This record gives sequence, structure tokens and C-alpha cells, in this order.
Amino acid sequence: MNKLKVAVIGAGHLGRIHAKLLSAMHDVELVGVADPVASARQQVAHDCGSQPFAEHRSLIGQVEAAIVAVPTRLHHEIGLEFLRRGIHVLMEKPLATTGQQAHELVDAARRQGAILQVGHVERFNPALQAAMPHLGGARFIEAVRAGSFSFRSTDIGVVLDLMIHDLDVVLSLVRSPLKSTSALGLSVLGRHEDVAHARLEFENGCVANLSASRVSPTARREMQVWTDFGFCAVDFAARKTSVVRPSEALLCGELDVETLSPEAKTKLQQNLPTEHLRLEPLVVEERNAIADEQSDFVHSIRSQRAPRVDGEQGRAALAVAERILEQIATHRWHGRSDGPTGPQARPAWPILRGPHWQQQFDPTLHRREAG
Repeated sequence: MNKLKVAVIGAGHLGRIHAKLLSAMHDVELVGVADPVASARQQVAHDCGSQPFAEHRSLIGQVEAAIVAVPTRLHHEIGLEFLRRGIHVLMEKPLATTGQQAHELVDAARRQGAILQVGHVERFNPALQAAMPHLGGARFIEAVRAGSFSFRSTDIGVVLDLMIHDLDVVLSLVRSPLKSTSALGLSVLGRHEDVAHARLEFENGCVANLSASRVSPTARREMQVWTDFGFCAVDFAARKTSVVRPSEALLCGELDVETLSPEAKTKLQQNLPTEHLRLEPLVVEERNAIADEQSDFVHSIRSQRAPRVDGEQGRAALAVAERILEQIATHRWHGRSDGPTGPQARPAWPILRGPHWQQQFDPTLHRREAG
């Protein structure tokens, strides 16, 4: 079998990881690494036994596929240049910055018969894979994704940077039209929101509450899913998954604590975690999610089948993200049309602060002269 000729576009944090993993794949040839920063491309190419390129266009005609890991604002332009020439693309998330851009990328891939995969890597997280058999019929989903500011992806806010992962997972689980959204967000370090909270309601009755922060002192990547048959907790970071399986008596509504005698309540309390709400840790396989994502990309190209997370799914997640961003932009913090609106809302200071506030008050300096 001939090796698939692949390029990595972008030699930043994720580009380095992609290049390193690709260079270890037996059926792939890493032709080159492109980045406008000379030191970055040269270092990554040297470490991976490949060639550095200042321009991604220099690789057109030399490769069959490209993994694009550049700032989000460049996804649309670079993606179209490859896809319109029939070059398969694995685009890091989010697919683009707008729904229209995402539509153009999906359309270009369809017209040229090219594979377009989106780097929603949590779909390959072994903790989620272990949980999947237990997540059918989701009724309520709660997700928290938080961490400290990485100083990467500063061209987008936390919704497209972090929350987009959970949006993609939720849409893959619920598979029902979205009925309504509500959201708010706050910027801390720049023009874009750094903290965001969203509530999604689907036509099948499922509700999802999502929280994301990139200015949090505590790192968390967790999701909890309640279904008709139990509860599942997924820790994406620690790669741990556990399920709670209610007993038949609980599922059938046979236990009513209000009608139990004191003795029966005591017995139920003792037996609840072992007989009625059993917590079971699941076996989570040790796997590299990005390596599995790349393998899925390569296999999709060779077999001409859709990847696990194709362009359509990336576009769907972006469409929901746009609705959330619209809600954030129009959120009225004080409930009034003349009050602060949007992620950069700040309470106005009634008096300008100054260094004199630190001085001890001297009434002789502030006495009003009679006029």
C-alpha cells in the first residue's frame, strides 16, 4: 500500500502534536510542515523528519491530505484552497468562524469528493467511548469545561474555543432539533467572552446546561448525563467514566420514602448505594484520542467513507455556537435597554478613582469656601 502524503499546516501547539503523531504512522508520509514563523516550522519539521515550508500553498500538488491547525480566522481561506483542489482536510475545531464560512467549506468538499473532518477530538476520548452504550435517550446533560488562560486561540472567545467541544458531543447524543437557547458571557482579558453559560432545550424535551471558562483557577472537563435508565458521569481530563444504575424498584416507582416506616427508611438508607443506586466505574481503554482521530481521517480517505466527525457535524455545532454568541451579545445585565449589554459589560464607576483615595482625608483641604 502506498503511503498517504499528508501535510501539517500550522506549527503551534496542536500542529506540533499532529506532526509528531503523523510521523509515527506507518502508512503516512509527512511531506511537510508549513508555518510563517521560521523557527517554529523548522523545529517541528526537524523533530519529525520532514521539510519546513513558509507557505501552505507550496504543498499543493505534493500532498493528498492536510491537517490544518492554524488560528480560526484562517480556517476558511486555507481550507478552501485545499478542498477546491480535491485535497482532503482535517480542520481543527471550530470548523470556521461563521456559519456561512462553514457552509462553503462543506460545499467545496462535497463538490470535489474530498473528505472534510473536524477536530472535535473529545468524540475520540476513550472515557466518552466507554460511556456511549449508556447514553441513549439523554434527558438532561450538564457539562463544565474550564481552565486557565492559555494565550492560544485569542482570535475567538471561549464558546468557539472550549464550549464547542461539548456542543458537538451534546448534538451527537440528543439528535433532536434545537428548540431554544439562552446564554450569557463575560469578557475578562480581551474583546471576546472568556466565561460563558448556555442552556439548550430540544424538541424531544432534553435540556443541556453548558458552562465554559478559560480564566478558571480549577481545570475541569466533565459531563453528566441523565437518561431514562440511569446516570453517567464522564471525566474527559482524567479519562474516567462511571454509571449509576437504578434498581427496578426505583425505575418502576415502587419506593416512596414518605410512606415508609422509620425502620424501613433506615434499612433503605443503608442499602441505597448497594441495592438501588449502584455506582459502577467503567473500564476505560488507554488510547491517544488525537492519534485515533488521525487514524479515522486516514481510513476515511482510503475507504471513501464519512469520518466520525464530518463537516456537516462541525457546521451543526458552529450553528448552535452562533446562536449562543448572539444571546451573549444581546444579554442585558440589568434587564434594561439603557443598561450594559454583551460580554464586555462593566458597572460604571460613579466617581473616578485616583491616587488621592489612598491618602488620609483632611477636612481642611476639602472645606468649601463661602461665596
